[in-house]
Amino acid sequence: MSKTSIEWTETTWNPTTGCTKISAGCKNCYAAVLAKRLHAMGLKKYKNEFKLTLHPDTLQDPYKWKKARVVFVNSMSDLFHKDVPLHFIQQVFEVMNNTPQHTYQVLTKRSERLLELSPFLTWTPNIWMGVSVEDHRVVNRIDDLRLCGASTKFLSCEPLIGPLPNMNLEGIDWLIAGGESGFNARPMEKEWVEDIQEQCATEGVAFFFKQWGGKNKKKTGRLLNGKTYDEMPIAA
Repeated sequence: MSKTSIEWTETTWNPTTGCTKISAGCKNCYAAVLAKRLHAMGLKKYKNEFKLTLHPDTLQDPYKWKKARVVFVNSMSDLFHKDVPLHFIQQVFEVMNNTPQHTYQVLTKRSERLLELSPFLTWTPNIWMGVSVEDHRVVNRIDDLRLCGASTKFLSCEPLIGPLPNMNLEGIDWLIAGGESGFNARPMEKEWVEDIQEQCATEGVAFFFKQWGGKNKKKTGRLLNGKTYDEMPIAA
Protein backbone atom coordinates (compact mmCIF):
# COMPACT_ATOMS: atom_id res chain seq x y z
CA MET A 1 0.00 0.00 0.00
CA SER A 2 1.22 3.50 -0.84
CA LYS A 3 -0.27 6.82 0.15
CA THR A 4 -1.10 8.91 -2.88
CA SER A 5 -1.78 12.50 -3.88
CA ILE A 6 -4.51 11.39 -6.29
CA GLU A 7 -7.51 13.42 -5.17
CA TRP A 8 -10.23 10.80 -5.64
CA THR A 9 -8.65 7.95 -3.70
CA GLU A 10 -6.67 7.32 -0.50
CA THR A 11 -4.06 4.71 -1.30
CA THR A 12 -2.72 2.64 -4.19
CA TRP A 13 -2.11 -1.10 -4.51
CA ASN A 14 -0.19 -2.49 -7.47
CA PRO A 15 -0.40 -6.27 -7.92
CA THR A 16 1.02 -5.62 -11.40
CA THR A 17 3.25 -2.87 -12.76
CA GLY A 18 4.00 -1.86 -16.32
CA CYS A 19 1.82 -1.50 -19.39
CA THR A 20 1.77 -0.76 -23.14
CA LYS A 21 0.14 2.16 -24.93
CA ILE A 22 -3.14 1.50 -26.74
CA SER A 23 -4.83 4.86 -27.35
CA ALA A 24 -4.28 8.61 -27.49
CA GLY A 25 -4.73 9.00 -23.75
CA CYS A 26 -1.54 6.98 -23.23
CA LYS A 27 0.73 9.37 -25.12
CA ASN A 28 2.22 11.10 -22.07
CA CYS A 29 1.68 8.28 -19.56
CA TYR A 30 2.61 9.46 -16.07
CA ALA A 31 3.11 5.88 -14.86
CA ALA A 32 5.75 5.16 -17.51
CA VAL A 33 7.69 8.27 -16.50
CA LEU A 34 7.40 7.43 -12.79
CA ALA A 35 8.43 3.81 -13.34
CA LYS A 36 11.58 4.96 -15.11
CA ARG A 37 12.40 7.20 -12.16
CA LEU A 38 11.74 4.45 -9.61
CA HIS A 39 13.90 2.07 -11.62
CA ALA A 40 16.75 4.59 -11.55
CA MET A 41 16.32 4.84 -7.77
CA GLY A 42 16.89 1.11 -7.51
CA LEU A 43 13.44 0.03 -6.34
CA LYS A 44 13.25 -3.74 -6.73
CA LYS A 45 9.60 -3.65 -7.79
CA TYR A 46 10.59 -1.63 -10.87
CA LYS A 47 13.62 -3.66 -11.92
CA ASN A 48 11.82 -4.26 -15.24
CA GLU A 49 11.02 -0.53 -15.49
CA PHE A 50 7.67 -0.34 -17.32
CA LYS A 51 7.55 -3.85 -18.74
CA LEU A 52 4.45 -5.64 -17.51
CA THR A 53 5.34 -7.51 -14.33
CA LEU A 54 3.19 -9.52 -11.90
CA HIS A 55 3.77 -9.11 -8.18
CA PRO A 56 2.10 -12.05 -6.40
CA ASP A 57 3.91 -11.09 -3.20
CA THR A 58 1.62 -8.05 -2.91
CA LEU A 59 -1.57 -10.11 -2.78
CA GLN A 60 -1.41 -10.45 1.00
CA ASP A 61 -1.07 -6.72 1.62
CA PRO A 62 -4.77 -5.77 1.97
CA TYR A 63 -5.23 -8.39 4.69
CA LYS A 64 -2.68 -6.51 6.79
CA TRP A 65 -4.30 -3.06 6.64
CA LYS A 66 -5.85 -2.27 10.01
CA LYS A 67 -8.14 0.55 8.87
CA ALA A 68 -10.60 0.58 5.99
CA ARG A 69 -9.22 2.25 2.89
CA VAL A 70 -10.33 3.50 -0.51
CA VAL A 71 -7.81 1.84 -2.81
CA PHE A 72 -6.88 2.59 -6.41
CA VAL A 73 -5.87 -0.80 -7.83
CA ASN A 74 -2.98 -0.77 -10.32
CA SER A 75 -2.22 2.91 -10.52
CA MET A 76 0.97 1.81 -12.31
CA SER A 77 -0.56 -0.74 -14.68
CA ASP A 78 -3.78 -2.12 -16.18
CA LEU A 79 -5.23 -5.22 -14.55
CA PHE A 80 -6.96 -6.20 -17.82
CA HIS A 81 -3.84 -6.00 -19.97
CA LYS A 82 -3.74 -8.96 -22.38
CA ASP A 83 -0.59 -10.31 -20.73
CA VAL A 84 -2.13 -10.56 -17.25
CA PRO A 85 -3.43 -14.14 -16.98
CA LEU A 86 -7.03 -14.70 -15.97
CA HIS A 87 -5.97 -16.80 -12.99
CA PHE A 88 -3.95 -13.87 -11.62
CA ILE A 89 -6.82 -11.44 -12.14
CA GLN A 90 -9.03 -13.92 -10.26
CA GLN A 91 -6.50 -13.98 -7.42
CA VAL A 92 -6.63 -10.17 -7.21
CA PHE A 93 -10.43 -10.30 -7.17
CA GLU A 94 -10.40 -12.96 -4.48
CA VAL A 95 -8.38 -10.66 -2.23
CA MET A 96 -10.87 -7.84 -2.88
CA ASN A 97 -13.79 -10.20 -2.25
CA ASN A 98 -12.28 -11.28 1.07
CA THR A 99 -11.64 -7.75 2.37
CA PRO A 100 -15.05 -6.03 2.16
CA GLN A 101 -13.96 -3.34 4.60
CA HIS A 102 -11.92 -1.76 1.81
CA THR A 103 -13.30 -0.06 -1.30
CA TYR A 104 -11.36 -0.92 -4.45
CA GLN A 105 -11.29 1.27 -7.56
CA VAL A 106 -10.19 -0.62 -10.67
CA LEU A 107 -9.61 1.35 -13.88
CA THR A 108 -8.91 0.00 -17.36
CA LYS A 109 -8.55 1.14 -20.96
CA ARG A 110 -9.09 -2.45 -22.11
CA SER A 111 -12.85 -2.57 -21.83
CA GLU A 112 -13.25 -5.41 -24.33
CA ARG A 113 -11.20 -7.76 -22.15
CA LEU A 114 -13.04 -6.53 -19.07
CA LEU A 115 -16.33 -7.53 -20.67
CA GLU A 116 -14.90 -10.86 -21.87
CA LEU A 117 -13.62 -11.84 -18.43
CA SER A 118 -16.42 -10.34 -16.32
CA PRO A 119 -18.42 -13.62 -16.05
CA PHE A 120 -15.36 -15.36 -14.59
CA LEU A 121 -14.93 -12.83 -11.77
CA THR A 122 -16.80 -12.35 -8.50
CA TRP A 123 -18.10 -8.80 -8.25
CA THR A 124 -18.61 -7.95 -4.59
CA PRO A 125 -20.10 -4.47 -3.87
CA ASN A 126 -16.76 -3.07 -2.66
CA ILE A 127 -15.28 -3.29 -6.17
CA TRP A 128 -15.84 -0.16 -8.26
CA MET A 129 -15.04 -0.68 -11.93
CA GLY A 130 -14.11 2.13 -14.29
CA VAL A 131 -12.91 2.78 -17.83
CA SER A 132 -10.84 5.64 -19.22
CA VAL A 133 -12.60 7.80 -21.82
CA GLU A 134 -10.25 10.51 -23.04
CA ASP A 135 -12.12 11.54 -26.20
CA HIS A 136 -14.95 10.54 -28.55
CA ARG A 137 -12.88 7.82 -30.24
CA VAL A 138 -13.14 5.53 -27.21
CA VAL A 139 -16.71 6.11 -25.99
CA ASN A 140 -17.42 2.46 -26.87
CA ARG A 141 -15.63 1.62 -23.63
CA ILE A 142 -18.67 2.96 -21.76
CA ASP A 143 -20.91 0.35 -23.40
CA ASP A 144 -18.55 -2.45 -22.39
CA LEU A 145 -18.39 -1.15 -18.82
CA ARG A 146 -22.16 -0.97 -18.61
CA LEU A 147 -22.39 -4.71 -19.30
CA CYS A 148 -19.81 -5.89 -16.76
CA GLY A 149 -20.77 -7.30 -13.37
CA ALA A 150 -19.70 -4.39 -11.15
CA SER A 151 -22.43 -2.76 -9.07
CA THR A 152 -20.62 0.61 -9.03
CA LYS A 153 -19.32 1.85 -12.38
CA PHE A 154 -17.30 4.97 -13.18
CA LEU A 155 -15.61 6.87 -15.99
CA SER A 156 -12.21 8.55 -15.87
CA CYS A 157 -12.21 11.30 -18.49
CA GLU A 158 -8.58 12.10 -17.84
CA PRO A 159 -6.56 13.25 -19.58
CA LEU A 160 -9.50 14.86 -21.33
CA ILE A 161 -8.15 15.65 -24.81
CA GLY A 162 -11.40 16.25 -26.67
CA PRO A 163 -15.11 16.99 -26.21
CA LEU A 164 -17.48 14.23 -25.12
CA PRO A 165 -20.96 15.41 -26.11
CA ASN A 166 -24.13 13.40 -25.61
CA MET A 167 -22.62 10.47 -23.73
CA ASN A 168 -24.89 7.61 -22.76
CA LEU A 169 -24.47 7.65 -18.98
CA GLU A 170 -27.11 5.07 -18.20
CA GLY A 171 -25.86 2.78 -15.45
CA ILE A 172 -22.85 5.01 -14.70
CA ASP A 173 -22.49 6.12 -11.08
CA TRP A 174 -19.47 8.41 -11.11
CA LEU A 175 -17.39 10.46 -13.53
CA ILE A 176 -13.92 11.92 -12.97
CA ALA A 177 -12.72 14.63 -15.36
CA GLY A 178 -9.33 16.27 -15.54
CA GLY A 179 -6.73 17.80 -17.80
CA GLU A 180 -3.33 16.40 -18.63
CA SER A 181 -0.40 17.62 -16.56
CA GLY A 182 3.31 17.86 -17.26
CA PHE A 183 5.66 19.67 -19.61
CA ASN A 184 4.03 18.27 -22.76
CA ALA A 185 0.45 18.45 -21.50
CA ARG A 186 -2.20 18.72 -24.19
CA PRO A 187 -4.73 21.52 -23.62
CA MET A 188 -8.23 20.96 -22.26
CA GLU A 189 -11.03 23.40 -23.12
CA LYS A 190 -13.29 24.76 -20.40
CA GLU A 191 -16.35 24.11 -22.57
CA TRP A 192 -15.60 20.38 -22.63
CA VAL A 193 -15.60 20.21 -18.83
CA GLU A 194 -18.72 22.34 -18.46
CA ASP A 195 -20.60 20.14 -20.91
CA ILE A 196 -19.59 16.96 -19.08
CA GLN A 197 -20.59 18.45 -15.72
CA GLU A 198 -23.99 19.40 -17.15
CA GLN A 199 -24.49 15.90 -18.54
CA CYS A 200 -23.72 14.44 -15.12
CA ALA A 201 -26.12 16.81 -13.38
CA THR A 202 -28.88 15.92 -15.84
CA GLU A 203 -28.34 12.17 -15.51
CA GLY A 204 -27.73 12.10 -11.75
CA VAL A 205 -24.09 10.98 -12.06
CA ALA A 206 -21.67 12.04 -9.31
CA PHE A 207 -19.09 14.44 -10.82
CA PHE A 208 -15.50 14.85 -9.64
CA PHE A 209 -13.30 17.49 -11.25
CA LYS A 210 -9.70 16.53 -10.57
CA GLN A 211 -7.63 19.28 -12.17
CA TRP A 212 -7.08 21.70 -15.04
CA GLY A 213 -3.60 20.29 -15.50
CA GLY A 214 -0.98 21.96 -17.68
CA LYS A 215 2.70 22.50 -16.95
CA ASN A 216 1.94 23.56 -13.37
CA LYS A 217 -1.18 21.77 -12.15
CA LYS A 218 -0.93 23.31 -8.68
CA LYS A 219 -1.13 26.79 -10.19
CA THR A 220 -4.09 26.01 -12.44
CA GLY A 221 -5.92 24.28 -9.60
CA ARG A 222 -9.24 22.43 -9.77
CA LEU A 223 -11.97 25.04 -9.48
CA LEU A 224 -14.69 24.98 -12.14
CA ASN A 225 -16.51 28.30 -12.29
CA GLY A 226 -15.45 29.02 -8.73
CA LYS A 227 -16.60 25.68 -7.35
CA THR A 228 -14.83 22.49 -6.29
CA TYR A 229 -16.54 19.32 -7.46
CA ASP A 230 -15.73 16.44 -5.12
CA GLU A 231 -18.84 14.32 -5.61
CA MET A 232 -18.53 10.60 -4.94
CA PRO A 233 -20.88 7.76 -5.89
CA ILE A 234 -23.28 6.23 -3.43
CA ALA A 235 -21.77 2.80 -2.91
CA ALA A 236 -23.97 -0.20 -3.61
